[in-house]
Amino acid sequence: MARVLQIRRGTTAQNNNFTGLSGEITFDTDAKTIRVHDGQTLGGFPLARANEETSSGSDSFDITSVPDETWQEIFTEFTPAPFTLLESSLIPVPDTTALTYIFDCQTPAKIIHTLLVCQTPEAGYSIGDEVSAFGIDNRTNPAPNTFIDQSGLHVRLMIGNKPFWVSHKDTGNTTNITNENWRILFRVYC
Repeated sequence: MARVLQIRRGTTAQNNNFTGLSGEITFDTDAKTIRVHDGQTLGGFPLARANEETSSGSDSFDITSVPDETWQEIFTEFTPAPFTLLESSLIPVPDTTALTYIFDCQTPAKIIHTLLVCQTPEAGYSIGDEVSAFGIDNRTNPAPNTFIDQSGLHVRLMIGNKPFWVSHKDTGNTTNITNENWRILFRVYC
C-alpha cells in the first residue's frame, strides 16, 4: 500500500489566524494553495499557484532593490558566525584520480563551495563565469572530502580519471567540458 503524507490544512480564515512553526507548510482549502511559515508571521506566506500572476508581474523583480539590511539579516541568521572565508587559487581541472588543496587553517570547514571558473568561452559561459552546476562523470555537484593534519585543512575532490561536465548556461543540458578551458575554485567557510 502506498504511503500518504497529509499536511495541516484549513480554510483561508483559519490559515490567516495560524502561526506555523519555522519551515512548516499548511494547505489553504479555499484558495487551493500552500503557505510557508517562519514561526513568527501570522498566516505565513501564501505561495502563488502556477496559473496565478503576481501583481508586480513575474519579470519585474529586481534583486538590487532588496535593501542591504535584508541581506545582512538573512546572512546572520543562516551563516554560522564567527567564520573565516578562505579561497583557493584557480586550479587547472586535472585528469587524475583526486585533487587536493591545502589551506593554512586548523579549523574544520563549516561550508565548502566548489566551483568551476570559465577561462575560455564554452557551454554558453563567458570568461570569469563561476559555475556551481557541474559534475564528474555521473556525479552531480560532487562534494570534496576534508581533513586536518599538521599541514592544515585538506580539501580533496575525488575525480577518478572521469570527465567533467557543466549544465549549459542557456539550455541546462549536461555538456562535457574541455579541461583546459576551466579552473577549479574552492571557497571554504571555517
